[in-house]
Amino acid sequence: MRRSMIPVVAALLAASVVGCRKVDKSSSKSDSAVAQQAGKAEATPNVVAVRAKDFAFTAPAQIPAGVTTFQFTNDGPSLHHMQLVRIDSGKTFADLEAALKHPGPPPRWAVFVGGPNAPNPGGGQSNATIDLTAGHYAVLCLVDVPGGVPHFAKGMIQPLEVTASSSAAKAPTPDINVKLADYGFQFSAPLTAGKHVFAVSNSAMQPHEIEVIQLAPGKTAQDMLNWIMKMDGPPPGSAIGGVAAIVPGATAEFSAELTTGNYAFICFIPDAKDGKPHFVHGMVHEEKVS
Repeated sequence: MRRSMIPVVAALLAASVVGCRKVDKSSSKSDSAVAQQAGKAEATPNVVAVRAKDFAFTAPAQIPAGVTTFQFTNDGPSLHHMQLVRIDSGKTFADLEAALKHPGPPPRWAVFVGGPNAPNPGGGQSNATIDLTAGHYAVLCLVDVPGGVPHFAKGMIQPLEVTASSSAAKAPTPDINVKLADYGFQFSAPLTAGKHVFAVSNSAMQPHEIEVIQLAPGKTAQDMLNWIMKMDGPPPGSAIGGVAAIVPGATAEFSAELTTGNYAFICFIPDAKDGKPHFVHGMVHEEKVS
């Protein structure tokens, strides 16, 4: 904005009285255009960079409320994701840490609002866009491979304060809508090669996620699930990202570049009734992208 005012000031100093009247009109138009551009800039989602390694996050301690795009990079050798949890009902981050030490479903005041799901280790990147309300949050990793111990128990958990903001930013316009159900994925259109913005909504009765994996040639979604259970040999696919767990009624967006090939879409969240991962209940979808 300061740069745009420099030519306006120079013109005012050099103009005559008659010329000043013309410049004043031009200045008014220029100021109006600058204001419009500023408004457009304010409507852009806030972008927050988060990095992960074995076993810690590098993330800001405080961000403003509103539509926020999290750009996630996994620098570690293991799979990681970024799960955001809003802490409601006057509870604290310490309360959440204490609750997570006990097995079973999380308490109702721990609201899973999404986040970038797991990309490939060693520098892989993923993203997610979420409309955040002001409040207390936690950033954690629920991934428990290898070894079966969730990574938040190894240190991958930290608080995040979301402060009040008047941002009017809007989420990116999607071209693919994905509904999460008990137990399946419903896509609004067939998938094609290219960059897509996915709008993910949870129409189910319990939290779900979507993890996108590009399968290696000749491999299937079942091959990937078998590998995750044992992690023996090279993985039969590449993790792309997606959206970490969101509660019923919640929405989030993510973007991904798809190339031709076969893809698997999987939910790993434990079931509220039997504790088994949702893919055991059929929440896995395989699709060919051309």
